Amino acid sequence: MSNRFNRRRFLQTTAAAGLTAAAAPAIPRTPRRPVVIASANGLTSTNAEGVSCIEAAFVKITEGADVLDALIAGVNIVELDPNDASVGYGGLPDADGVVTLDSCCMHGPKRRAGGVACLKGVRTPSLVAQAVADITDHHLLVDEGAQRFARNMGFEIEDDLNTDRSRALWLEWKRRTDPEHFPDPESRAEAGYRVGLQMVAEGKIDPEHYYGTINCSGVNASGDVCGVTTTSGLAWKIPGRVGDSPILGAGLYVDNDVGAAGSTGRGEANLYSLASFLTVENLRQGMHPKDAGMAALQRIRSYTVDARLLNEAGEPAFNVNFYVLAKDGAHAGVAFYGGEGRNYAVCDNNGPRHEPIEGLLGND
Repeated sequence: MSNRFNRRRFLQTTAAAGLTAAAAPAIPRTPRRPVVIASANGLTSTNAEGVSCIEAAFVKITEGADVLDALIAGVNIVELDPNDASVGYGGLPDADGVVTLDSCCMHGPKRRAGGVACLKGVRTPSLVAQAVADITDHHLLVDEGAQRFARNMGFEIEDDLNTDRSRALWLEWKRRTDPEHFPDPESRAEAGYRVGLQMVAEGKIDPEHYYGTINCSGVNASGDVCGVTTTSGLAWKIPGRVGDSPILGAGLYVDNDVGAAGSTGRGEANLYSLASFLTVENLRQGMHPKDAGMAALQRIRSYTVDARLLNEAGEPAFNVNFYVLAKDGAHAGVAFYGGEGRNYAVCDNNGPRHEPIEGLLGND
């Protein structure tokens, strides 16, 4: 199927939704539903038919699919893309060369959530997270328990999710850090971080893929809100490390009454303040998505006091991004640092596109 055919189908599918929205009575804050938003890779990764995550999810929503089912079908495209080194198959591995995956999903109308962490061998952890929400009475399964659950649910378990590219990058990182000398933990961590950033600067690793992740949220015409986050986590992480992505309130939070927020970037900073939860609470207070996300960034900024995490100006030396979607369809992408090439993905009745991320501390 060609891209051109997909675009035509997209326009045909959404025409009726657009007419319905146009016929709705005017209210002080006009609904702009349905809408799907995601981190930038929600538009850059595509399947064999040239369809991106946000396009696939949006079409399914307009066809009447459950919002979470649609979003997960969308992020599966990114999880299965071997060229996206931040998610799923081919994600950058941990310090031992093992790809471990985290995911979380939340269903607004059902008030249910599921997550997995340190999952090995399953290319689509978002589907396993959804199974945790649908089939168990738990939220989070980890490591061997998560893999055993996935196997029992019929998921294929592979020995290794590395691609040739991800394995080659890990080998280069390993050579540069020379861990056989086993320096003290602080020095080793500093060396590993420094070498990782060197590889980013040399163009070997996409800067957005060093921390990784895709977050995707959506709302349908009825105002049902859902969200999903999935990641291979921090490149070269200490084995067993879990970031913010599978944790409720950190990498993702959804409240069907007000909206959704998800995050990419330095997970540890986000975990300390549960900033996605804070962002949704800011929406509840009536803030616009942009203001809600900026207030959460201010909280992280105030909590960042460790000198090693600050730049020469005394500001965070890392980035955190928030993708914020209100129940009425208003949305925003914010981060500590915006700038050229830093965008988030949007799909609504006007079609798929990238929109700029706005920086709290300017552009870098």
